[in-house]
Amino acid sequence: MRLRVFTEPQQGATYDQLLDVAQGAERLGFDAFFRSDHYQRIGEGSPGPGSTDAWMTLAAIGRETTRIRLGTLVTPVTFRFPGPLAIQVAQADAMSGGRVELGLGAGWYEAEHTAYAIPFPSTGDRFEMLEEQLEIVTGLWKTPAGEQYSFRGKHHSVVDSPALPKPVQKPGPPIVMGGWGTKRTPRLAARFAAEFNMPFAPVSYFREGCDHVRAACDAIGRDPATMKFTVATVVCVGRDEAEFRRRAVASGQDPDQARAGAAGGTPDEVVERIHEFATEGAETVYLQYHKLDEPDHLELIGTEVLPKVGAAP
Repeated sequence: MRLRVFTEPQQGATYDQLLDVAQGAERLGFDAFFRSDHYQRIGEGSPGPGSTDAWMTLAAIGRETTRIRLGTLVTPVTFRFPGPLAIQVAQADAMSGGRVELGLGAGWYEAEHTAYAIPFPSTGDRFEMLEEQLEIVTGLWKTPAGEQYSFRGKHHSVVDSPALPKPVQKPGPPIVMGGWGTKRTPRLAARFAAEFNMPFAPVSYFREGCDHVRAACDAIGRDPATMKFTVATVVCVGRDEAEFRRRAVASGQDPDQARAGAAGGTPDEVVERIHEFATEGAETVYLQYHKLDEPDHLELIGTEVLPKVGAAP
């Protein structure tokens, strides 16, 4: 079982805070450092310094780390045109020595679009854009050097692109897709993704949610065993009950709900929850880490939880 650190910088975080967490996660042996791709705080509360650009920060972190993998959960199709996105991710992959993964989705948070002059089409149009973007990004990466790539779609067209630069990973960085959808998302994941992530799913639903993707793989003749199935869950750990409850409240969580529906409690309780997901078929758990300015929390997870579930190779 691999553990990955997953952050939400739109709630208020600087690049230096993200770098500290990424370097701490690498030192402790976590498999990856991931971040959301949002431009505005979600929910009430102070926005602090605001958010940062996902791919700019990941590229920079790639130059200041050596082993840990880096990626997004998830980049919305509305933020970047497919050609520039392929270039940005390929460059970040090169800057990190081939450690980048691209989480890609249709987007959902309309408020950040209106706040930053980003068009927000209908849900149907965004899913059409997502399919075209997946076609174009992977097509540009796979095109042999010296050849050109073209594509014609409803929302995006590419004409005689040199399809450069190329990422270090071949044929390209792994694509991560996820969500609770039962039709469109599983169909696209079966075609394009190396990994399917169930975000914040209870253990009782995890396998059922992933079964939609397994069925979509079967429908196109893909072996479902070639898909990685992972889960994202909120983490909150305390050495004892008092520390757990204090930490949960400080991060805006209800302690009882954190214990019942997420990876919350003492280290042994969190280890047990992670093992429950593993039993249901999860290969990796993304731990949504709320308080970026509390390194003792990350240290506790890295020393008291990670060694009991399996560190990164």
